[in-house]
Amino acid sequence: MKDKIRRAVYAGTFDPITNGHLDVILRAAKIFDEIIVGVADAVHKKTLFTPKERLQLVKEVVKDIPNVKAEIFKTLLVDWAKEKKAVAVVRGLRAMTDFEFEFQMALTNRRMNEDLEAVFLMTREDLAYISSTNVKEIALLGGDVTGMVPPPASKALYKKFKR
Repeated sequence: MKDKIRRAVYAGTFDPITNGHLDVILRAAKIFDEIIVGVADAVHKKTLFTPKERLQLVKEVVKDIPNVKAEIFKTLLVDWAKEKKAVAVVRGLRAMTDFEFEFQMALTNRRMNEDLEAVFLMTREDLAYISSTNVKEIALLGGDVTGMVPPPASKALYKKFKR
């Protein structure tokens, strides 16, 4: 019997997960039956948190959203999405620069798997300025990241930076 669940994947580094990421997850969870948040084991990126730490943060943040789960993936996104029987890849957009990059990635992904749709969700305007990179720098320098990241991520950041 064919899988009838409309499942989507939302992949990223999530170093750390931000309130912008959470907003996209919450809105995608209203559209799809199931969302799998894929924490990329991105060996080409220098991350503050290990893949396991990032996964644990994501799991803690999404634990009360019934149709959302999280896991680490190490393959091409299109291959992982196919393995998970996803019908779509969800991506968040903050600005035109995000769109250009994500548009190119969506076309590349479609070339590799024409059955996988890209669904773009615009970030809420009050969260559009947030990036994991900026959040890490603010926390490193002792700034307040309240409102930018969920509490578990804030706690983890300050622990990493011994604040």
